[in-house]
Amino acid sequence: MSDDAKAAKELVETLKDGERGFAEAAEKLRDGEHPEWATTLQRFSEQRAGFWREIVELGHQYGDDVDESGTVAAAVHRGWISLKDALTGDDAEAVLKAALTGEDHAVSEYEDALKMDLSAGFREVVVRQQAAVVAARDEVKALQDAS
Repeated sequence: MSDDAKAAKELVETLKDGERGFAEAAEKLRDGEHPEWATTLQRFSEQRAGFWREIVELGHQYGDDVDESGTVAAAVHRGWISLKDALTGDDAEAVLKAALTGEDHAVSEYEDALKMDLSAGFREVVVRQQAAVVAARDEVKALQDAS
């Protein structure tokens, strides 16, 4: 399996987790004291969906099937699992903390991908997406700091 395919599989799983995690977090915060936070988190969910679809489409162009689900064991390590616990309560700060943990993990996955021997075209996509993921993490951190 090429480095592109390996990196793509990991990124797609991480991005799908982020899509779901941000959507669940947005739903949790929608009726709370900060509905504008929900709007921000929903925007990030949609961004993650666009990112993983872009990577899957790129993989298909190269003949790789990178849209396979990972193992349950791998899911535990992808960062968004702590969100489940945060969503059982009403604490907006706990939801943001879980989102920040997920985003820290996503940034780490992008850093790992960029250490691999990626093709020029895929590297361009990864670099661009990583910048957006870092910006999102920073925005979530700013929300957390403001809470």
